[in-house]
Amino acid sequence: MTKKSFNASVLPRMRAFSVGLISRKDSVLVGLSGGADSVCLLHFLRYLAQEKHFRLAALHVNHGLRGRAATADQRFCKELCKTWGIEFLVQKAAVKKTARQYKLSPEHAARKARYDVFLKVARQWGATKLALGHHLDDQAETVLLNLLRGTKAKGLAGIPLRRALDEKIEIVRPLLCISRAETEAYLSNNGLTHITDQSNFDDKFTRNWVRSVLLPLLETKQPQIKKHLSQMAQEIACLTDKTRK
Repeated sequence: MTKKSFNASVLPRMRAFSVGLISRKDSVLVGLSGGADSVCLLHFLRYLAQEKHFRLAALHVNHGLRGRAATADQRFCKELCKTWGIEFLVQKAAVKKTARQYKLSPEHAARKARYDVFLKVARQWGATKLALGHHLDDQAETVLLNLLRGTKAKGLAGIPLRRALDEKIEIVRPLLCISRAETEAYLSNNGLTHITDQSNFDDKFTRNWVRSVLLPLLETKQPQIKKHLSQMAQEIACLTDKTRK
């Protein structure tokens, strides 16, 4: 996809999708891992903040599980924010302690510890929105994961576009309208770099297996499977919301 075609097709979709998620009065804290999706999100919101004039900062959570690699990730995120003139916050997550306390797997403990940090720092900084970089591919993977684990209808709604983190802070996901390939195209078209977490390629984690094995297999039969799963999740989420009302 050329830069011209990208700007004509994908950027307008991103802008339209963000309407209603983030407004001028917001204080937006972005979860920044340094991966392609979070770098894409921060760059896009930096551009949007110049137009809507909302407050913006980035939070990097160091899980303390990958030694020097984790330190390098933190340094990358810090330098990126310095270059872009964005306030940078960093916090360590107590993953091992969380795993012991709640008897969780490393994967689930990391997620819980990360969200504990999100809530703590978002409150301290005064955020009204916590923006996370989940995209369309993440949505498709989540729906399949929930099916594999056994789920009720709610699980088929996948990752919510928005949900309350607490009574004053809302989680929003402005990239759910674009695919992983489109986030990478965004970075390429804007000359941006990112870091790669090698644990994302370890198939011992079920999500990685879904991403690298199951979805590609399904795509041989239905090339649009990711988009279809994402659309289904969106429709089920709407039905669920109406039922609650």
